[in-house]
Amino acid sequence: MKEINHFREERDWRKFHKLKDLALSVSIEAAELLENFQWKTSEEAIQENFDNIQDEIADVLIYSYMLASDLNLDIDTLILNKLEKNKRKYPLEKSKGSKQKYTEYN
Repeated sequence: MKEINHFREERDWRKFHKLKDLALSVSIEAAELLENFQWKTSEEAIQENFDNIQDEIADVLIYSYMLASDLNLDIDTLILNKLEKNKRKYPLEKSKGSKQKYTEYN
């Protein structure tokens, strides 16, 4: 996070990074990531676009990290909290080896 913030502060870009715009940028970069896979198998996409896939994943993460930083949120805590919620939604006895969504459990 320190390197990301240093990069944007050096360029005086923080003033352009409103929360709404950072959230939009996460989605835009995710769409650019998806473009690498459009009309291809996963294997074809990786073979043809691996470098760009890496760059787009990095862009998604960078914008996500900036958004979390500007909201004073700790990434590790966010992830651990979400994993705990997912453990409750997807208990092992119902979810292991299944692709069902939790709303489809009996």
